[in-house]
Amino acid sequence: MTDAHSEPGVLRLADTGEAQPAALLARYGLALRRVADAAPIPGSYWGDEEAGIIGHTVYARGDTPVHSLLHEACHLIVLPSERRSAVHTDATDSIEEEDATCYLQIVLADELPGVGRARLMADMDAWGYSFRLGSTRAWFEQDAENARCWLVERGLLTYEGKPSAPPDVTMRAAD
Repeated sequence: MTDAHSEPGVLRLADTGEAQPAALLARYGLALRRVADAAPIPGSYWGDEEAGIIGHTVYARGDTPVHSLLHEACHLIVLPSERRSAVHTDATDSIEEEDATCYLQIVLADELPGVGRARLMADMDAWGYSFRLGSTRAWFEQDAENARCWLVERGLLTYEGKPSAPPDVTMRAAD
């Protein structure tokens, strides 16, 4: 992985603001909690400025990369609601869930003004996501059919590739 601090072009939460990401997460029964600058981020798997997850909450600072915020949120989104409350820091149960998480974060980037999938995939490459075809875009376009099908089967993605709220989202975002 590349040190995100050495990549000044990586889009961060301070660049997009909190309102749109918070609204997007709320559609899935999740809350976004802003952490004070330079404070440790609760539930962060990678540490530093990387987003964290605990239960139904995604934690981020202004310097948190948007790709990190979306990735961690998508870890929670792909889980059934009954499993979310037990999550602390690491939510991945399988390669299939990890692939679905990566796919969904790319799709959801289109839901955030000023972000979009092309920008997010470039930022994922800059951070150091590793895909066997060499780039995030190549994986997404040529090698991610299993992830797409996994998301469609669970009602998280339409057959046309558009995001949809999961059928089990009946709760409000955690406070």
